[in-house]
Amino acid sequence: MPMAGTGGERNVRPQGLEVRTHQRSEVVEITGAVREAVREAGIDHGLVHCFVPHTTAALTLNERNDPQVVADLVNHLERLVPWTGPWTHQGNAAAHVKASLLGHSVVLAVEGDELLLGPWQGLFLCEFHGPRARTIQLVFQPG
Repeated sequence: MPMAGTGGERNVRPQGLEVRTHQRSEVVEITGAVREAVREAGIDHGLVHCFVPHTTAALTLNERNDPQVVADLVNHLERLVPWTGPWTHQGNAAAHVKASLLGHSVVLAVEGDELLLGPWQGLFLCEFHGPRARTIQLVFQPG
């Protein structure tokens, strides 16, 4: 599909964004990396579908300016879904439940090659069974 005004081709193939986590439960901001991938793909207007193909990790939008917000998220999820408990699935059941509660995908609008986010919003990978190498799949939909 030609880019407006350039005659070039857009790179709209899915891309994998690699993120390394360092703790069992951790929230990592990935807004900048997704923003850069959108620019590299040449998407001026449209959507970017972000998907984490892991059953013990999730994606969420949240406040990015105060690190206490994501710390509260991790701490309260641990209280709601403790690692130890009467789990039928042994090992990492709590990680699966936490990931299911938050979800595995986020769709973001793109306008003028910028992510349309609120002034305080950021995109976060939520790790619940780390440390690990995680991949976030980005699928671009020009519009």
